[in-house]
Amino acid sequence: MASTSASLTLPVLPLDDEVVLPGMVVPLDLSDTEVRAAVEAAQAAASSGNKPRVLLVPRVDGTYAGIGTLGRIEQVGRLSDGDPGALIRGLGRVRIGSGTTGPGAALWVEGTTVEETVPTGPEGTGLPGAVAELVTEYKALATSWLRKRGAWQVVDRVQQIEDVSALADNSGYSPFLTTEQKLRLLETTDPVARLKFATETLRGHLAEQDVAESIAKDVQEGVDKQQREFLLRRQLEAVRKELAELNGDPEDEGDDYRARVEAAELPEHVRKAALKEVDKLERASDQSPEGSWIRTWLDTVLELPWNERTEDAYDIAGAKEVLDADHAGLEDVKERITEYLAVRKRRAERGLDLVGEPSKGAARGDSGNGGGGRRAGGAVLALVGPPGVGKTSLGESVARAMGRKFVRVALGGVRDEAEIRGHRRTYVGALPGRVVRAIKEAGSMNPVVLLDEIDKVGSDFRGDPAAALLEVLDPAQNHTFRDHYLEVELDLSDVVFLATANVLEAIPEPLLDRMELVRLDGYTEDEKVTIARDHLLPRQLERAGLEPGEVPMEDAALRKLAGEYTREAGVRNLERALARLLRKIAAQHELGERKLPFTVGVDELRPLIGRPHHTPESAQDPAERRTAVPGVVTGLAVTGAGGDVLYVEASLADPETGASGLQLTGQLGDVMKESAHIALSFLRSHGAELELPVGDLKERGVHLHVPAGAVPKDGPSAGVTMTTALASLLSGRQVRPDVAMTGEVSLTGRVLPIGGVKQKLLAAHRAGITTVIIPKRNEPDLDDVPAEILAALEVHAVADVRQVLELALTPATNGAAPEVPVAA
Repeated sequence: MASTSASLTLPVLPLDDEVVLPGMVVPLDLSDTEVRAAVEAAQAAASSGNKPRVLLVPRVDGTYAGIGTLGRIEQVGRLSDGDPGALIRGLGRVRIGSGTTGPGAALWVEGTTVEETVPTGPEGTGLPGAVAELVTEYKALATSWLRKRGAWQVVDRVQQIEDVSALADNSGYSPFLTTEQKLRLLETTDPVARLKFATETLRGHLAEQDVAESIAKDVQEGVDKQQREFLLRRQLEAVRKELAELNGDPEDEGDDYRARVEAAELPEHVRKAALKEVDKLERASDQSPEGSWIRTWLDTVLELPWNERTEDAYDIAGAKEVLDADHAGLEDVKERITEYLAVRKRRAERGLDLVGEPSKGAARGDSGNGGGGRRAGGAVLALVGPPGVGKTSLGESVARAMGRKFVRVALGGVRDEAEIRGHRRTYVGALPGRVVRAIKEAGSMNPVVLLDEIDKVGSDFRGDPAAALLEVLDPAQNHTFRDHYLEVELDLSDVVFLATANVLEAIPEPLLDRMELVRLDGYTEDEKVTIARDHLLPRQLERAGLEPGEVPMEDAALRKLAGEYTREAGVRNLERALARLLRKIAAQHELGERKLPFTVGVDELRPLIGRPHHTPESAQDPAERRTAVPGVVTGLAVTGAGGDVLYVEASLADPETGASGLQLTGQLGDVMKESAHIALSFLRSHGAELELPVGDLKERGVHLHVPAGAVPKDGPSAGVTMTTALASLLSGRQVRPDVAMTGEVSLTGRVLPIGGVKQKLLAAHRAGITTVIIPKRNEPDLDDVPAEILAALEVHAVADVRQVLELALTPATNGAAPEVPVAA
């Protein structure tokens, strides 16, 4: 509560951006004209015996406040700096009224004093509980702040103040209060509200001060740590200097790198780049991160085998023996490596190992820049085939046959282009690419580098590694390969690159164009027996802890393992079956159930590892075969795991069901769906010629199904199989169980060529098929099929689907009309 009384007429002493509260004693500089005029006017108007009084009014941005402070001039003299000044004490609040006249040049105003009342406790004793708690809190906060500043005398003075209004006005001395906050304290006439506001501002300032002190402490600790580290590093440098003097080493690290670069036999362009980096290192500060980057780069460059090359073993016959000893079959790869070594030997004998001048092809623009000194001795081979055929292990055998170092680079799942080209040196933790690291690991500039799983390279926002491999695998460019980390040219033209892949279609076309394709389509049964006997069995005997003579195996048992217990293009499952067999025998021997040596024959396989899982269709009872009913045909396909057989089934709906059209199941792709429509269209248009009751098709739905519906299927080679299935269904004639086929069909009945003939014939042989039908235009592909497979199969090359039907369908019985089976 507040009430007003007592009118006053006083000269105005304006305070620019300053506020004086009642109870404060402040010195004022009389050099200012308005301040001096107000003091002189007050002195002139003061009666004898009374001290002059002025009205202290804050002025913010040229605007006067509505309430001022009644001030009494205690003394006029000089300030500590010698300027004239006056000491004024604030007495109370005055509400400013209208202007008036008075002596002197000062502005005179009329005002009324503001009388303040403080609430009292019950029966007029003391302060109310809430106000007393507020007073106590303010004193505690003020004491805490003053103690931090070391103002102990002021602490005692604050503790002695009991009046609420005086205690609130005492906060005007606080240096952290802004002019706006002090002005609010002046204009708040309620003492309790004024004290509450002062408490809030003091509490907020203390919280800010705690945060500032915490930050300052952390900063100081960091500075102390840096100073300590700097001192320790200086001491470490001094110790290193003393040790270097004792050992005769160069004192400066830059001098050490310079000596190493000069001593290393680096190519000229690499030496210039290295010396340039050494100059940067010598100018760089010890605390600079650039020094660490330069040292890492120099170490990498100096560790690369710039002039190290292994001499190729030109013993062609010996190299062929090494390849034959390590791998059975794979004649294409062995021939290519033998040709490569033979050409290298001829070039070395004629002194053509190094090409000193640009080649004629380069002059015509056929091979990039074709610079002088370029080597022409590398090779890039792509080994494509199903898993387990020996692609990866072949790389090490090639290196051993050539007498070169071998290093493997796994590319499966690589999605960052920097993995191939390296990172820019500006990145933290930058490293050269995998190709440069492979050269460094091999310790030679002409190793055999195996790029494993090149078909499984991915791409994302970090770039396409397959595109970066274009330069690595291009013989016309890789003699000047530039890694992003090294930023100097690296000659890869003498490196033999062997890339492995399972799926040819997954390799980008530009990348495939730079490699020489060698297909590994799988092993024949005879080759599997040879591999098992000469390689797999000895290895598994050692792993099972058995001596070579303790568990001999007959070739017939190995053949049954390869043909009936496993069915694959490679030999991985065959090796697992051998390992399981030997573990079983070792466990039985340790349990005292079997004595060694023990010869494993065909009859011993079933008691040891159970029944075979892949019994040929021809070995089953004729009534139980899939082709025992019309409408089922054996087809051939190529998968990521090699060739395989698949069955196509066809059925017709009963006319009474109302079903019509063509239904396809088995998770078929678009190409196979189109093949089914083409097969049905061909039979509709040539039904009379083929003596098939195609007239019923308009009222009966046709259903084509390829079993194993969980496996996606697609490809342009199922046309003749689907045509034969529908013809068998309509004619009621079964398809011969020993016949398998592959090929695409056109609307006119022509059998079109397909791919993967070798893999499909190998799969047919593994499945016990004896007759295979292929397109006429695929006859040249039979040259790639092993002779023993061709001898075991009767291969028919046909040009028209009518020939397929004659070969595949069993003869019609007694000339009666065919009974078309109905779907159940």
